[in-house]
Amino acid sequence: MTELAGRIRAIPTWQVTLGLALFALGFLIAAQLAAEGPRVRYTTQERSPLVGTALELQRQQDELRAQIDALGEQIQGLQDQGEGTTAIVRELNKELEGVRIAAGLIPLSGTGIVFSLTDSTQAVPAGASEADYLVTARDIRTVIAELWQAGAEAIAVNEERVTISTGVLDIGQSILVNSAYLAPPYQVSAIGPPDMLDQLGLSQGWREFIQNRQGRFGLGISFGEPEVVDVPRFAGGLNLRESRVVPSEVPSP
Repeated sequence: MTELAGRIRAIPTWQVTLGLALFALGFLIAAQLAAEGPRVRYTTQERSPLVGTALELQRQQDELRAQIDALGEQIQGLQDQGEGTTAIVRELNKELEGVRIAAGLIPLSGTGIVFSLTDSTQAVPAGASEADYLVTARDIRTVIAELWQAGAEAIAVNEERVTISTGVLDIGQSILVNSAYLAPPYQVSAIGPPDMLDQLGLSQGWREFIQNRQGRFGLGISFGEPEVVDVPRFAGGLNLRESRVVPSEVPSP
């Protein structure tokens, strides 16, 4: 026993280590060869179900891709339809804005004219009517009508917007415009084309108005052309039931 132990101790350490390593390697190779057969058999047995599953997944993927393509076409169609609807809405909004401007519901700024009308400072002759020397509702209506004919797009009298429903009436010593009582001086602001004053000068009715009311009775009628004329929005309410164009009658020769 002592001799055997001595021989074992006499074996070099590297030989012992190499032997153990070769033994472990052989054990692993044997275990691998023993497991290779069942693994190959398992792979062969399971191949058909796996192929079927893969084919089913491929079919479902193709169906989903077809659904995506169909939904994409629907979305594109809705987008195209939406563009058409947007154009229609844009056009309707443009028409609505034009109607609101015509109704005086939107404040405006632009080029234009501002007229100031004041009562006459002349002494009223004996037997004459004092009302002839004061600015009346008829004077305001004349100025408004002439400005419309000269191309005015929006008019206000002392910050009261003139609309299709505006009434201009004499009430005592003041003038009623819409529902507001106004006192002199009366300021008539109009927005329109740059040649609006020239168009007024071409109007026979305007020339007669100036000659009669300013030249004969001395009313103060002055004007200015500021860079920007502001016309406020209509502050009242509109309760129109119907609006239509009334053709003018052609006078017989």
